[in-house]
Amino acid sequence: MADEPIGDVVAHWIQTSIDTSPRRIELKRLADAGRLVIERMATTAAPPEVIERAAALLETAARELDGPGKVRQYLGFAESANAGGDPHAHFDHSPVMGVANPVAPVVRVEWGVSRAGLPASERSSSEHEQVVMHVRFGSAYEGPPGSVHGGFLAAMFDELLGMTQSLSGQPGMTGTLTVRYRRPTPLHHDLRFEGTLDRVDGRKIFTTGRCFDGDTLTAEAEGLFVRVDFQRIAEMMTSRDGRVD
Repeated sequence: MADEPIGDVVAHWIQTSIDTSPRRIELKRLADAGRLVIERMATTAAPPEVIERAAALLETAARELDGPGKVRQYLGFAESANAGGDPHAHFDHSPVMGVANPVAPVVRVEWGVSRAGLPASERSSSEHEQVVMHVRFGSAYEGPPGSVHGGFLAAMFDELLGMTQSLSGQPGMTGTLTVRYRRPTPLHHDLRFEGTLDRVDGRKIFTTGRCFDGDTLTAEAEGLFVRVDFQRIAEMMTSRDGRVD
């Protein structure tokens, strides 16, 4: 994957992300229902008897999904920092942005300009590779009153910059992530996360990210990623897939 033109990487993501198999459609529906339950649980003022009935319904649903040998049934790995895996798996199962993972908020991704063939000295800031994520955090993600918990913002930056650095064509794993919180980031607002690929220096990949509420900058981040040996990642995947949870 590291030697593929970046356009091919993006095209592969587009092709796999529009999979509409019945199982994938229902997994997304199930996850959306889970997100709704989580949101209601975070804000409910229901009386005990209603909570008791809801708990019984969830216990029934859990039994419905139970079965022998709960081995993970997907390819790749849920870490978007690495385009060397299967992007379909990244987006479906990521705990930060996976459409089939109810702990993740719904995220919409846009890809910016790709200029991977040019050295950094020949690009303007507007020509750097960029990934944009649109997300709305619900009540379950609250930290300060009415605001997103800083840990969730850090996780979103890690996912954003992980995806951004993969545009370098030689993706790696997070080495350091530095987050600066400029002001509270509000819940229930349409937020925009922008990630930019700044430069590549040997095995090191440098990225920056920003979080906006409208035109207001609420947080920013710097990520340093280190190129990895994907043979080692493949071994980790083999070990994981052979393990029963």
